[in-house]
Amino acid sequence: MLINYVRRGQGKSLLLVHGLGSSWRSWQGIMEPLAAQRSVTAIDLPGFGKSPPLDGEVSLQTMADALAQFLREHELIGTDAAGSSVGAQLLLELARRGGVLGSVVSLGPGGFWLGWERFVFAASAWFAHRLARSLQFAMPTLSAHDWSRRLLLARFSVQPAALPPSMVLEEMRSYASACSYGAMLRALLREPALQGAAAGSLTSPLVIGWGRLDRVCLPRQAARAMQLYPGARLHWFERCGHFPHWDAPEETTRLILEATAD
Repeated sequence: MLINYVRRGQGKSLLLVHGLGSSWRSWQGIMEPLAAQRSVTAIDLPGFGKSPPLDGEVSLQTMADALAQFLREHELIGTDAAGSSVGAQLLLELARRGGVLGSVVSLGPGGFWLGWERFVFAASAWFAHRLARSLQFAMPTLSAHDWSRRLLLARFSVQPAALPPSMVLEEMRSYASACSYGAMLRALLREPALQGAAAGSLTSPLVIGWGRLDRVCLPRQAARAMQLYPGARLHWFERCGHFPHWDAPEETTRLILEATAD
């Protein structure tokens, strides 16, 4: 399985898994402080960033299978991991399976929606993708100004104007070029309800982080996540949107290092 990745730092291994439409570059704001203490591997999921798409079906299960295969090929079985959005959802699936990951930090995981929430998520995700693609010609200019960063990323961040223009530009380019975006979005729409993990089945610590102001995965979904993953610990990020590693990078770094410490 060909999956693009970057590796930084030395020490105990830590895997970073991005969300829908993103790439490993979504983590750049916290890569350096994490790599100061850990050997960090940040990947591009199949069909995103520089990784080629999967052969055949694209779904949460096939993405999780591909991620598990990557870990086996790179001798990373048992690694600690942190994920965001759909990446966080994938890590929960692997944690449920057991025997693949160590400690897990799941930030704003998808999949815990009910009824209309699923379709609102899909509609807003589709619109974000179309917007990124249609505005690529102007993206260097749009990412350079505070007002336009607010418009582009208001769905994901409570302070998009404070984000580095270079990171915003990379994110928008990643959204536009993600060849598996549509297939993964359709898969998320038709995915059955999450199974969760039986009480006492998790063998390593699991922390679920949620932004109080998340506009993508609504904060009320956190209670459902905790019901399906008994034994997990819930961490609230105050004044944070869907990406705590953007809105609260220092707090996110501390949480990941503390949750995955020996």
